[in-house]
Amino acid sequence: MVTKRITVLNGHPGQTSLSREFAETYATAARQAGHEVRLIHLPDLDFDMDYGKGGYKDPKPLEPDIEAVMEAFEWAEHIVLATPMWWGSMPARLKGLMDRILLPGRTFDTRNPNMFGLPAPMLTGRTARVIVTSDSPRLYLRFAHGDAMLRQIRGQIFGFIGIKPTRFTYFYGASHPKEGQVARWTETVRDIASQGA
Repeated sequence: MVTKRITVLNGHPGQTSLSREFAETYATAARQAGHEVRLIHLPDLDFDMDYGKGGYKDPKPLEPDIEAVMEAFEWAEHIVLATPMWWGSMPARLKGLMDRILLPGRTFDTRNPNMFGLPAPMLTGRTARVIVTSDSPRLYLRFAHGDAMLRQIRGQIFGFIGIKPTRFTYFYGASHPKEGQVARWTETVRDIASQGA
């Protein structure tokens, strides 16, 4: 098996959560399989999630934690994001982190647009796995809402900066899991991690 450099991001803003449990499970299993792993917990980061009024021309200085996350994304060959789905999207603090770390010159190049005018992605050669917890059944998310959150992450966030493919592991009924369900989900995460997938 080829080993990988893997960055695991727990995107839940709370100190305790299923996302944290799955992120830690993934990191542990991946290390045991021989992969290099960096584990980041969103609630441990100190940063202003609002990009501010300056925009890209007058950018807000990067806090040390923002710089560390950016470096972890650049270092990684595979990125794992564990996040809940809240009101059809990711938590606001996680979205704020994405707003701060996905910057021109680091993740995309506006100087080299393609034929459609889109900037060149700068994090190509990387793949991603997103572990989503939700209360919405998977088929409901797909047919009632067109997989909006998954499409956003796959195409408008990771795909935009060159990270592809992005694969999803989706666990629903997360607020009130059935007996033994969390243990089964955890085993699924452990299996995925051992493969570096």
